[in-house]
Amino acid sequence: MTGASGGALLVVGDVVTDVVARHRGPLAVGTDTAASVRRLPGGAGANVACWAAHEGCGEVRLLGRVGTDASAWHERELAACGVRPLLVVDAAAPTGTVICLVDTADSAERTFLTDSGASLRIGPGDWSDTLLDGVGRLHLSGYLLFSEPSRTLVSVALSAARARGVPVSLDPASTGFLTALGVDRFLGLVEGVDVLLPSRDEACLLTGLPDAADAADAAAKLSRHVPLVIVKQGAQGALVARSGAVSTRVAAVTASPRDSTGAGDAFTGAFLAALLAGAEPREAAAAGCRAGARAVERVGGRPPRAVRRGPADG
Repeated sequence: MTGASGGALLVVGDVVTDVVARHRGPLAVGTDTAASVRRLPGGAGANVACWAAHEGCGEVRLLGRVGTDASAWHERELAACGVRPLLVVDAAAPTGTVICLVDTADSAERTFLTDSGASLRIGPGDWSDTLLDGVGRLHLSGYLLFSEPSRTLVSVALSAARARGVPVSLDPASTGFLTALGVDRFLGLVEGVDVLLPSRDEACLLTGLPDAADAADAAAKLSRHVPLVIVKQGAQGALVARSGAVSTRVAAVTASPRDSTGAGDAFTGAFLAALLAGAEPREAAAAGCRAGARAVERVGGRPPRAVRRGPADG
């Protein structure tokens, strides 16, 4: 099912508010550090959906959960990117917030402080099998695996997708949360996923290989568990692996980094848009590398606003 094309893309995942603080050099502990601070829409799931729409996916839907504090703003921001928002508004929890500390003196590397808020309260009660009507591919944010209600939702959504023959992709999302969850548990939860899109660090963690290991070894090993594995390596490009072997190495695109927030999401969104358009995994990974390069040259995790009318414009 990895080569399926056509239909809408349904993304299920996190919608959060990013507070991006760009500073230069080490933080001055106990006193002030000058920074440029911006409030931006974010969330791995939402970013993937926006990049997929930006890269030409004809219809992109996003199921997520937000608080009453920012629901209208997030709906407007998603629609402006050409995404159809399917947001559940949670009256008991605020919208998730991520503080992104971006060191502009260190290749725009970032550190996250995450309050998941309403995003991890999404659960099976928010799912309906009718969400898959007209869908050609389902993408799940890995952040869904880090709370009990959203883990149950993953199981329900996977079962529904398998019953309809809809291929499913997943991005592991976070080495920190993966460590807390446990590798064996993660691999059990993603059984039935067709495409896995880890970063290099996530691939090494999931295979028990040391950080210094060749990412190709990790990609190959992971592809014995999942039919198609795409390892995102940032400035080193990407790896495509199937059936225990790396089939393709895709070169990165040169960029001048300002903020690496959302670069992996941009890759994933562009990759999925290309797959749905009928591209082979190698071509789709190349599209992902191009989008990732554009993403690091922007502040925040979203693409430029859509100029075309999308399904959310009615």
